[in-house]
Amino acid sequence: MASLKQHGQALLQNRTLWRLALATSLIAIVVLATMDTRYPMPSTSSDKINHLIAFLELTILTRLAWPGLRTLWYVPALLLFGLGIELVQTTLPYRDFSLKDLLADGVGITIGLLPWPGLPRAGKLDLRDSPGSL
Repeated sequence: MASLKQHGQALLQNRTLWRLALATSLIAIVVLATMDTRYPMPSTSSDKINHLIAFLELTILTRLAWPGLRTLWYVPALLLFGLGIELVQTTLPYRDFSLKDLLADGVGITIGLLPWPGLPRAGKLDLRDSPGSL
């Protein structure tokens, strides 16, 4: 019978799970970022904290989904995603563009790049992450 540690390791190695979680998170963040602010929505007391948490989550999920992917590829993509959200918000009457939001996105990404226990290290690829599958 497999131990709890082995189950945890198997969960961390499940790339499909993390890729689905990342896609779901991207969709949820777009929905939340474009919702009319006049209606209640799940949130912290600070919009900047919301941005930090969202981009911390996206960074960690990206690292879990593609552990061999270099930060050179996904950090700019995450920052462009944040910029895209801000640009869309400029077209919404109940939202606006904020450089401080982009800064909070960057802080979340930076924290997500820190060493986290249990996260696979870049460069340690398994057969499911061969260069052809990236």
